[in-house]
Amino acid sequence: MRGARHARWAACAVAAVLAPTACGTGVGAGGAAGVLTSSWGDPQNPLEPANTNEVQGGKVLDMIFRGLKRYDPRTGKAENMLAESIETRDSRNFTVTVKDGWKFSNGEPVTARSFVDAWNYGASLRNNQKNAYFFGYIEGYDKVHPESGAQRADTLSGLKVTGPRTFTVRLGQKFSTFPDTLGYPAFAPLPRAFFTDHAAWVSKPVGNGPYRIESYTKGSAMALRKWDAYPGEDKARNDGVTLMVYTDSNTAYTDVLAGNLDLVDDVPATQLKNVRTDLDGRYINTPAGILQTLAFPYYDKKWDTGGARKVRTGLSMAINRRQITETLFRNTRTPATDWTSPVLGAEGGYQAGLCGSACDYDPARARELIREGGGIPGGQVKITYNADTGSHKQWVDAVCNSINNALGNDKACVGNPIGTFADFRNQIGRHKMAGPFRAGWQMDYPLIQNFLQPLYYTGASSNDGQWSNKDFDRLVDRANAETDRAKAVRLFQQAEGVVRDNMAAIPLWYQNGSAGYSQRLSNVTLNPFSVPVYDEIKVG
Repeated sequence: MRGARHARWAACAVAAVLAPTACGTGVGAGGAAGVLTSSWGDPQNPLEPANTNEVQGGKVLDMIFRGLKRYDPRTGKAENMLAESIETRDSRNFTVTVKDGWKFSNGEPVTARSFVDAWNYGASLRNNQKNAYFFGYIEGYDKVHPESGAQRADTLSGLKVTGPRTFTVRLGQKFSTFPDTLGYPAFAPLPRAFFTDHAAWVSKPVGNGPYRIESYTKGSAMALRKWDAYPGEDKARNDGVTLMVYTDSNTAYTDVLAGNLDLVDDVPATQLKNVRTDLDGRYINTPAGILQTLAFPYYDKKWDTGGARKVRTGLSMAINRRQITETLFRNTRTPATDWTSPVLGAEGGYQAGLCGSACDYDPARARELIREGGGIPGGQVKITYNADTGSHKQWVDAVCNSINNALGNDKACVGNPIGTFADFRNQIGRHKMAGPFRAGWQMDYPLIQNFLQPLYYTGASSNDGQWSNKDFDRLVDRANAETDRAKAVRLFQQAEGVVRDNMAAIPLWYQNGSAGYSQRLSNVTLNPFSVPVYDEIKVG
């Protein structure tokens, strides 16, 4: 996903170290016959499963770990992986049996304790894991990770190891779809080496997936290689993947055309006009569970007033989604009309048209609402985004142009770029946003709950703008407690209505997954999360 002259030089230099083939030969930057190269960006944090909540790190975790569940790479359905069974009679107490014969790549068996110890570590306030919130459903979380004050327990009271391959989970309340969340990387098992020599493990993570990490140089590349002793059925069909760091997706794309890179998994908007011709059938454009929004800093009280709600709605109506998705993205995006994704389907909770007129382009009404709301806080909208991936500069400029045209003020909106994704996420985490910011969401698991609770529930893990609404929280709690899936979905839909009524975030468009690849590769697909199914790719 990254590139520019310096980054391309770095990528080639690393490739020369990892394999005896230089860039530009048409063999691919990975060099080795069975190894493919793919564009990538440095993850924000070290690759601890409970501390990775962004796409780049998530790609690696999906390659080196397998959990109790795995999401089908074609349908997204949660299916048993290491779970032999997950049983419950009341949607609150679960008995988990782990399959026999699974090991980590260091030879250590995967046991019930591998999961329980990992979950306790992830939940602990002392360990400051970004995904700690995912363990909040388990009884005892309030003592292990209190909202204020010191930690009062070291382990979750709701987790009990009952045998080498069995453990029980007791939740704080009923949650009928809890088992479907267990394919998310935060719930991955961890070997004893993670705890006994944590620094060594972090420098070279050991998992139980089809790949193992061979080396990683920040800013350059990560080399992953097939683990020959992997016990799962989804064994890698290639010898490995080298993830090459790029700071510009355009450079990654041109490197694919030149034969210096095998796979770019985010075709930049500037290349969409010619991509089908350029790649001659080696281009993928498929729906994915991704929503692009503009989030707001509710910790800045200027954005958290009744008047500001009108301003947010007015800004939404000043954005010509149809024009941007057609002209800039050439229909690889679809104007959003709700806060989830069409990949869920109606049964899964998707509500086409929920946003109503607030997501329609209406300059006159936009000006009226912004005026009624007291004007734009600070007098100017500054949309903050990371400039290194995803064609974000192009679409932020397009959004600002649309807002400026609608409001008749060419300085009403400007882009505010941050150089790298990691720096962007760090500033968000420190609550440094002075105005709206890019908040793309790639689903963790295909449930309507995942599009709502992590983003809008009070204190949730990815509620970066710190929005809070008691009615929303109450409906989410009721939905989680509902044992009937259809009734739970309806309650989540009501909660989404609260998001709409407050314009908690501005939905922009649903995003397709896109990728382009070299002639060396075959059987290239993207899963419903828009991530390449690396283990199925064939080289040569």
